[in-house]
Amino acid sequence: MAKLREEYNNFLKDIEKNLKNKEDLEYVKVRFSMFVDKVIDEMDMLVNYKTQKMNELEQKQKEIDDKMSKMQQIIDNIEKDIYSDEGFDFEIICPYCDNQFVIDVDEDKTEVECPVCNNIIELDWSGDVEEDSNCNGSCSGCHGCDDEPEEQQEDEKQSMQSEDKKANKEENNDDDM
Repeated sequence: MAKLREEYNNFLKDIEKNLKNKEDLEYVKVRFSMFVDKVIDEMDMLVNYKTQKMNELEQKQKEIDDKMSKMQQIIDNIEKDIYSDEGFDFEIICPYCDNQFVIDVDEDKTEVECPVCNNIIELDWSGDVEEDSNCNGSCSGCHGCDDEPEEQQEDEKQSMQSEDKKANKEENNDDDM
C-alpha cells in the first residue's frame, strides 16, 4: 500500500506541474481522488472477501480435521479389538483324532502338534482350501485313504457291499427256519 500512496502523490505533483489552469487542475485532482477512492473501496471489498473465504476454509478444515481425528480413534479402537496385545487365537480341529484345541496365530509357524494324538498338522495361512479329488469323505479326517488307487477303493466298496448282502441273506434264511 505504501508504494501505491507514493505513486498517487507523484501523480498529483506531475499534474500540478503540467496543468497551468487552476480550474482544470482542481477538476483533475477531485476526479482522480474519486477514482482512487473507488479503487481503494474495491480493493477493500476484495480483501474482505478474501479474508471471509479464508476464514470459511479454515473452519471447514478444522471440521475435517475433527472428523478425521474421530475416525482415527474409531479405527484405533477397531484395531485394538481385532489385534489385542495378547494376539488372537486360532481354533484347530485335529484331522486325526478330532481333538479341538486353540493356538496363537503365528504366520511364521507352518505346523503344529496335536496335544492329544501327537500327530503333526500342517498349517496353511493362505486361506486357500483345496479339495482332495481322491477323498470320498467317508472318514472323519484324512488317514491316508487317498494313498490307495481309486480302483482299489471301488473294489473294497463293492466287496463290503457283497458281504453285507450275503450276511443279510443268511440272516433271512435263519429267520425262515
